Amino acid sequence: MIWQDVVFMVGSSLSIVFLAPTLRDATARVPLATSFPSMAIGAVYAFTFTTLGMTFSAAGALATCVMWTLISLFRAPRSPYNRSNAIGSYDERVGLFVADARRWLEQRRHRNHVRFDSYTGASAARFQTGSD
Repeated sequence: MIWQDVVFMVGSSLSIVFLAPTLRDATARVPLATSFPSMAIGAVYAFTFTTLGMTFSAAGALATCVMWTLISLFRAPRSPYNRSNAIGSYDERVGLFVADARRWLEQRRHRNHVRFDSYTGASAARFQTGSD
């Protein structure tokens, strides 16, 4: 075992500790645009660490990926773009998560512009005037 393997595993473990309150908080809302890329990065890191023989790092990255997956499933906001929490059963939430992930990937593939109706209130006014 190399010391870097342990350092990466500790870092991943800390991220799990810091993400746990978000998963426990039933009022937390994390957009799919945040959770899905974080989940994908965790999966890529887990695969990469595995190919480098860094078993502990790979396990930590995979655990982080799982945590982001759970956050995506249970803490996504109610919106026209992600209705994961709008209905009750686990199977329905998983199905909607997959549909939302596909929609998100499709939008990224076609490089669509951000739709104006995805902004609300003051952020819409700033977007319209071009100020931050």
